[in-house]
Order: sequence, then structure tokens, then C-alpha cells
Amino acid sequence: MSTVRLTATVTGEVQGVGFRYRTRQQAEHLGLVGSATNRPDGSVLVVAAGPSSAVEQLLKWLRSADAPGRVEKVEADLHDDGASGLTGFVTD
Repeated sequence: MSTVRLTATVTGEVQGVGFRYRTRQQAEHLGLVGSATNRPDGSVLVVAAGPSSAVEQLLKWLRSADAPGRVEKVEADLHDDGASGLTGFVTD
């Protein structure tokens, strides 16, 4: 099972609507580590690492109507460097 890291910038109405909290819940449910951080431009930066199938499920959720707020766009990059340096899932 390969381990990958997702780095995603989520734009739209994603601050002040529970987006980071629900993203953390979803990531922890999937067994992922990483973070969800509000950015000054109103977007949220999501970094998540773990098994590729679980990371893909999180990405699908980020792009779905189940994500809180109103997601307009998800710019995502997947890398093979995995979970190096990450522990738990935090929201900043």
C-alpha cells in the first residue's frame, strides 16, 4: 500500500463555516495525518498524508457537497513523499 501526501488549496466560502473542523474529522476517520489551515486570502490549505486510497477519499470529500460551506475550487497535488514529519491532524 503506497503512502502519499495531498496538498490542496480549497477556495470558496470555507472559513467560518466549520470547514477545518469537519475536514479534521473526515481525515481522522480515514486514518490520515496532516493539517487544515485558514489562509489570509480566505482559502483553506489542507495537507493530508496516509494510504493513497484514503487520501483519494478525502480529496473526493473535499470536492463533494458534503464538505461544509461552499467549495468553489480545489487545487490539489499528490506526492509520493508520504507522512514524513506529520503526526496527528491539526487545525490552525
